[in-house]
Amino acid sequence: MTSDLGGFLAEARAFLRSAPALHTALLSVTDTLRVRGLQVYGDGAPLFGTYAGADGAVRGAFVRTPPHRPLLSPLDALGPEASEAALALAGQLAEVSPDLPGVAADRATAEIFASAWEKRTGVGASVGLQQRLYRLGTLTPPEPAPPGAARVATGADRALLARWHDEFGEAVGERPAMAAEEWAESRIAYGGVTLWETPDGTPVAMAGVTRRIAGQVRVAPVYTPAGLRGRGYAGAVTAAVSRAALDAGAAEVLLFTDLANPTSNGLYQRLGYRPVRDFVQVDFAR
Repeated sequence: MTSDLGGFLAEARAFLRSAPALHTALLSVTDTLRVRGLQVYGDGAPLFGTYAGADGAVRGAFVRTPPHRPLLSPLDALGPEASEAALALAGQLAEVSPDLPGVAADRATAEIFASAWEKRTGVGASVGLQQRLYRLGTLTPPEPAPPGAARVATGADRALLARWHDEFGEAVGERPAMAAEEWAESRIAYGGVTLWETPDGTPVAMAGVTRRIAGQVRVAPVYTPAGLRGRGYAGAVTAAVSRAALDAGAAEVLLFTDLANPTSNGLYQRLGYRPVRDFVQVDFAR
């Protein structure tokens, strides 16, 4: 474990980049910490960790930005060592973060760690948000597209982005990882939000995208205000931001969906996104 972001990246970089899609959340979070500062997700000091095999090669990693759940890399590479590694991590985290709120990982890894946490602490767990990671195959924009056009958000849109950021969090029932104003500022800095506007110039939907790292970008979030849904705006703006990412050189374009929302899952599949793996957020009992 370490609180040194630079040291962690030097140790874990090759491992994280070996499977960019499965490590997309760890890659984007550490990149944001590097660019925006260690307190961008909250006042607590971030904690990082790697797990190495007998040969010294990194085969697992985690990132925690308090007060949020730690993000764990999939335990695929560990094989039969997975349970042992999860127990070791649970024991170390229990010492430094006994009030750990939960964990976020692919489903199998989350289940293994939750079991290890209960063995170490006696604290049970419940499954919260369930998501599916998708990767873009052949982009198929919606036809016909709704009236209007896409444009990249600018500083003039800062208040709108901040408001929609908070509304999106309320809509999905999740506490946003960043303060709304900080999120808006961070995305505007690199053109990380695209708006769909009606012909009269009114913004009606947005789609964000992470910075490109290890060849991949992730579309997040996609939001249309409640009164404007069902008109094709989300599909149009997602297609626009996906095309822009490909044109800018992204090798992989990814996104997460809420498995409880069949509408969004159907939409993204129609646009050409294909399932990669299911992920979950697990909550530990208090």
